[in-house]
Formats: sequence, structure tokens, C-alpha cells
Amino acid sequence: MAKPPIQTAAILLLLLLVVAAASWLQTADAASGFCSGKCSVRCGSARARGACMRTCGLCCEECNCVPTATAPARGGNECPCYRDMLTAGPRKRPKCP
Repeated sequence: MAKPPIQTAAILLLLLLVVAAASWLQTADAASGFCSGKCSVRCGSARARGACMRTCGLCCEECNCVPTATAPARGGNECPCYRDMLTAGPRKRPKCP
């Protein structure tokens, strides 16, 4: 017995959405793995490691880079996007650890 064309189209659309979602998640995981590794090194000696990892991860996801050193003289200028991000509100402080 043949399936109606609408039911077949709905099944194909659902299958296409599943494949698209899987490829999107794979890309997001790859970026997170990059940021996780870079932020682990950068936040290794931080007192508040959890907070450092969270904000570093957000900055890395937006800038696609994490400087290797915290001091500008030792490599802090290699990622200007990360370096120049500021917090919201009246007190504009550096956002990224």
C-alpha cells in the first residue's frame, strides 16, 4: 500500500531536520572543545575557576580566540576582540578574564 504524498513529504522533512540539527550540534561541539581547551590553560591558576571558565568560554565563542598570556606585554595583544570586550552598565570593566 502506497503512502499518501503528504505523509511521505512530512517524513522526509523530519529526516532532513534531524540531519541538519546533528551537523549543527557537531559544529557547536567542535567550537566548544577549542574554547574549553584554551580556557582551561588560561584559567588554570584562577581562584574562581568556574567563573573564569564560564566568562572565558563566552568570550572565546564570540571572538574565536583566547590570548595565551594575561599581560599585554606577554601576548595579550594577539586577540584584540577578547582583550577589548567590556561589561555592560555604567562601569565598563574588562569582560574577559
